[in-house]
Amino acid sequence: MSGGIEVAGDIATGALLGRAVEPRAGESGGGAAQGVCLNCGTALIGEFCHACGQNGHVHKTLSSIGHDLLHGVFHFEGKVWRTLPMLVAHPGQLTRRYIDGERARFVSPLALFLFFVFLMFATISSLGGASDMNFDATPRSREERIAAVDGNIAKTQAELTKAEGLAAKGGPGAEDAASDIVGLKATLSGLKVARNTIATSKDGHTRVTLSDAKTGWDRLDHGIAKANANPELALYKLQSSAYKYSWALIPISVPFVALIFLWRRKFKLYDHAIFVTYSLSFMLLLVTAVTLLMMIDAPGVITGCLIAFAPPVHLFAQLRGTYGLNWFSSLWRTLALMLFGIITLTLFAMLLLGLGLME
Repeated sequence: MSGGIEVAGDIATGALLGRAVEPRAGESGGGAAQGVCLNCGTALIGEFCHACGQNGHVHKTLSSIGHDLLHGVFHFEGKVWRTLPMLVAHPGQLTRRYIDGERARFVSPLALFLFFVFLMFATISSLGGASDMNFDATPRSREERIAAVDGNIAKTQAELTKAEGLAAKGGPGAEDAASDIVGLKATLSGLKVARNTIATSKDGHTRVTLSDAKTGWDRLDHGIAKANANPELALYKLQSSAYKYSWALIPISVPFVALIFLWRRKFKLYDHAIFVTYSLSFMLLLVTAVTLLMMIDAPGVITGCLIAFAPPVHLFAQLRGTYGLNWFSSLWRTLALMLFGIITLTLFAMLLLGLGLME
């Protein structure tokens, strides 16, 4: 129950944050206001001050706070439901129409991006993501780690003894037991090595090869050491960094789009930024949809097809509609952007790794 409330809160927060950066062009309230603006003192000639933009109707009741909350969430969502079908089915038209000046009808790309960032992380969190991780702020003691490994060793040894007994008796299940013995012995051997490493290490913690590497950057080396000492906390920090710095995907991606239109001077960086932000919004929505499908145990062929075909098909359609390209020009640029997408994600992952470890 509390998890559902937390998810709903995250989604509402995303809507309100998106609303905060969403232009109010084309929206109207409840009639013309009278008097002067309470913010700047300009005489009002409409429901909004034409000098500073403040609403002429200022409510000072407790219920007005709830009204502002509901208005911020649901008015924003009203625009989402007009924008979402275009984003999925006609992304090129949506991007081009927004670039050409149609702002009142559709959610701005940045607001949509922020909303889907919150929606995606809320969905992942509801399935047992970082916010549900059970980790300690400090690493467990040597004795606690050894006790945990000893418990796994005892459990594996009992399963091995049972399998060896079934294999020795023969009859039904003997062949399966014989095949299980190999895996159980390998598991038991690995657990014993882990126990010995914990027992003999300097501070009681297992190490990975990365812990012995020295980058020459003291802050990063210190972060790597802390990550090896407490990997659960390091993972949580990385996921939190992905949440906070997801906006960095936009400036990282824009130069790659500009590169494939280098000789097309009529397209500006602004056009590419709008293209990238709407495209990333769709990708976030896709991740959310795939996550929900996995949650309900949808057939693997459905999620597999979405992951494999949805990104290139969407990029192809968005390129054609946004830039007015022919089939061949859209195809090779789609392939280029797929490659650049891998590079972008790699750069973003490196950014998160550095920021997450050095925090």
